[in-house]
Amino acid sequence: MKKIIAILLAGMMTATAFAGCSGSSESEAAGETSGDSGSSTEVSVDGSFPDVSYFGDEDNITLKVWAPDDAVSLFKEQCQTFIDHYSEKTISIEVVAQTEATAATQMLNDAEAAADVFCFPSDQLNKLVDAGVISPVAFTDAVTENNSEETVSAGTLNDTLYGYPETNDNGYYLVYDTSVVSGEQAETLEGVLQACEDAGKKFIMNAGDGYYACTFAFTGGVTVDGLEDDGITQKFADYDEDEAVATLQAFAQLFQDYKSTFQSLDISNIASGFDSGTCGAGIDGSWNATTDQEALGDNFGASKLPTINVNGEDKQLISMFGYKYVGVNGSTDFAAASQILAYYLTSEECQQQRAEELGWGPSNKVVQESSVVTDSVVLSAVNAQAANACVQVNISSTFWDPMGNLGNKLIADDCDPTDTETMKKLLEDTIANVRDEG
Repeated sequence: MKKIIAILLAGMMTATAFAGCSGSSESEAAGETSGDSGSSTEVSVDGSFPDVSYFGDEDNITLKVWAPDDAVSLFKEQCQTFIDHYSEKTISIEVVAQTEATAATQMLNDAEAAADVFCFPSDQLNKLVDAGVISPVAFTDAVTENNSEETVSAGTLNDTLYGYPETNDNGYYLVYDTSVVSGEQAETLEGVLQACEDAGKKFIMNAGDGYYACTFAFTGGVTVDGLEDDGITQKFADYDEDEAVATLQAFAQLFQDYKSTFQSLDISNIASGFDSGTCGAGIDGSWNATTDQEALGDNFGASKLPTINVNGEDKQLISMFGYKYVGVNGSTDFAAASQILAYYLTSEECQQQRAEELGWGPSNKVVQESSVVTDSVVLSAVNAQAANACVQVNISSTFWDPMGNLGNKLIADDCDPTDTETMKKLLEDTIANVRDEG
């Protein structure tokens, strides 16, 4: 922390020297600082690149970046652009594949051996901050101005912005083969399953993974409501237990009725199933959009999640939706360089490249208006589903396994959808286990 504060103070002094070359708002921001750890000092930012003065005396810089598997190649290219831009500095950057879902766990295991700059989803912010392994964002004003309000808000804790917004699309949607499932059939879960059964194809969803299985409870009206005052225990909003139980019964009945069609598998099997001709539809993550599109070609279809009929009422499936960020390791030996790199990797330029090459939904407001986003069937589907989702922030670490167990119980061969009391106990046990009361 002493090193970070020293860097911020150095940045403030160098920023003052450049104040006369910038507009009034930038000049005013350059002189703002405070004594708390959440403060940030603004220096001149030229498009995607903060002024080289922010490096201070850092040189002979060696950084490690954690990036998702499918983005490693592009991140390497972007890091090389970063190195070339700051040619007056000697910089070496290693880009390593690291799953975003486990990034926080790896950081907590050994922050000093972890990456200097890393990608993570919104629900991991709490534990990163609580453990003191993530640094506050150094360019708060520019990041706030350039990115959507919801992504900035979700990356903020205790009035301090910790995450550089990277995407606005961390969710899942219905993807289907249009030669198997029609647009009308895609509107209901019953229609999708029937279409797949008629064609002898599989419908794939990872019902044993809490990230997806929480849909069963959420659709029934069970929603999270942040954390208790202890910062650990999950809170739930009030809900109608009878409605929630009836919804679980409806899902369980469909799984029984379409036992030979519904398959609970890792979502990586969706694209490969499309490619082999064995899969007709699935619930997939936005990050696999390019792979799915390549597998289906002209038969690619995408939409928000379908509805399910519960006692004569079509209920929209409710999902989990969040955002992704780039964070800076609080133990990095190169605090300034890491902040500058994190800013660049989430800049308009880099987000535009990832939208074009990977199909990622941007948090940057300018890129959100670009044709690659507005013309995207996938991002339109993801955005439509986002309006029917619980936001993935303030999620307890105890949330995921019980929700995954709920899904496994609903799809089990011995599940009896007509047994209301057993379903009620399953729901009550799930909530208790999430709250670690089991």
